[in-house]
Amino acid sequence: MLLAPQSAIAFEGEAPARAVRDVVYRQIGDTALHLDAYIHPAAAKSPVPVLIHFHGGGWARGARPDDWTGFRSYLASGFSVVTVQYRLAGEAKAPAAVEDARCALHWVEANAAALGFDSDRIVISGTSAGAHLALMAGLLPETNAIDAPECRSPPRAAAIIDHYGPTDLAALGARSGGLHPTVTNWIGAHPDAADLARQMSPVNWLSASSPPIFIAHGDADPVVPVAQSQMLARRLGELGVAHDLFVVPQGGHGKFDVASRDAMTKRIFAFLCALEIVDKGACGDEN
Repeated sequence: MLLAPQSAIAFEGEAPARAVRDVVYRQIGDTALHLDAYIHPAAAKSPVPVLIHFHGGGWARGARPDDWTGFRSYLASGFSVVTVQYRLAGEAKAPAAVEDARCALHWVEANAAALGFDSDRIVISGTSAGAHLALMAGLLPETNAIDAPECRSPPRAAAIIDHYGPTDLAALGARSGGLHPTVTNWIGAHPDAADLARQMSPVNWLSASSPPIFIAHGDADPVVPVAQSQMLARRLGELGVAHDLFVVPQGGHGKFDVASRDAMTKRIFAFLCALEIVDKGACGDEN
């Protein structure tokens, strides 16, 4: 699934100077997990911000994008981009995908010097279930019981971009009660499923020191209710964490009209510019 800010805005500018494809960032037994890194030309001279992106698909399907073209807005704003494969529910149940997301974050810092990444300006993004993984990767504290031993203490994210991700898995529910079937498919059906769903819910990892979060959601989303993002924004406000909630009127599950996508993209970069993650030259006078 491509990154949500696909729009009619003309993001003219840099293509990647090089693509580092199919890098194995984690090996679990016979399973090799890959990522692609698209390196901004400016990274050859000084470290640049980097976007780490996780695709959606209900933790059960989907794949990282085939190329960088869905990320033109970020490359035009000075970012390098990393897109990540993670284990799906058919391969491994929760918390496997969260472990993988944290390992990808760890890999970015470990390779920052070689690839010209600024490890103080790491932005994590995702769509739907990928947004959930972005939130979990960025919100887990340095010490926790989820991280794989080889990936402990990854860097702190400078910001998280959450595109209509589920934030409270227990609250999603099902018509018959209990967990939503998509959540159950990832969590697994076992006596501790409800406890694990709470542990896998980003809202339960929020604190006053959480990274700033940009949230985008359609108010007619039939898959992940907009209430999930509204609750996240409310909690962030109570904690005093910088955030912005962009609600798309009549917006579905990422199926936003062109005008809404344009407006959302502008808001994202205004948010990142205000945090001084984007270089001033790419922010423009209005930011």
